[in-house]
Amino acid sequence: MLDCIVVGGGPAGLSAAINLRQRGKSCLVLSAAAGYLAKAERMDNYLGMPGMSGQEMLRRFSEHSAGMGIETRTGRVGNILPFDGHFMLNFGGDMLEARSVILATGVSKAKPVAGEAELLGMGVSYCATCDGMLYRGRNVVVWGLAEEAASEANFLAGIGCRVTFVSGRRPAGLDAAIPFETGSVREVLGQGAVSGVRLTDGRELACTGVFILRAAVAPDSLLPGLELRDGFVYTERDMSTSVPGVFAAGDLVGKPLQVSKAVGEGLIAALSAAEYLDRADRA
Repeated sequence: MLDCIVVGGGPAGLSAAINLRQRGKSCLVLSAAAGYLAKAERMDNYLGMPGMSGQEMLRRFSEHSAGMGIETRTGRVGNILPFDGHFMLNFGGDMLEARSVILATGVSKAKPVAGEAELLGMGVSYCATCDGMLYRGRNVVVWGLAEEAASEANFLAGIGCRVTFVSGRRPAGLDAAIPFETGSVREVLGQGAVSGVRLTDGRELACTGVFILRAAVAPDSLLPGLELRDGFVYTERDMSTSVPGVFAAGDLVGKPLQVSKAVGEGLIAALSAAEYLDRADRA
């Protein structure tokens, strides 16, 4: 079992991983799509590295991390579950275990659609491999906004779900037998349980489950019990969250959304996680 899993491969996450390694802790970085930094044309306010593109800066951070032997895996974390003093993370269908977690996922532009938060756990899911067996023999909608959405839809069909795939265009790799609808989900329908979805053009699709597969999951959906304030993950000064053993750093904990702040918070989160682990070992 790993000492810590860092969710996010940007400045905050890589800073955390490097400092965990410096303190002799085993860690793994799980990284989804590149964030805002990779799109910045020029960075002039990071100390000692002026005039650099965001992509080049991120490449240097990644090389530093890799040079210390830190493994980074690319993919999507579906959910995080506290379990008997440690954490289980669903990563592309694989279950990974760690004694602590550092969240450094950045901020997501995606906002929940109507009915999504209200029906979470009552037909709304973000992980096909986690919840798919609950819907065998039932109609489900997969709203595919992530690269792996087609493979998750194929998995659902393979275990006996009646799948309809909704997206802007039919993705490569989607089983030809799976019906496809062009568009986006505007609203999840139902009272106490999902009964269907309404698309942006007004069409309604009847279903008992909807799998919303975005490139990244909102932190409070990722981990039950995580406290948010004003839309950001709330932390103490040591970057600890409302869930013991879970720390957070970077843009997801609030403004200013700057690389310098993210790197510093990643350091603090790593120090705090290492101290948390050391206390557990002494107990």
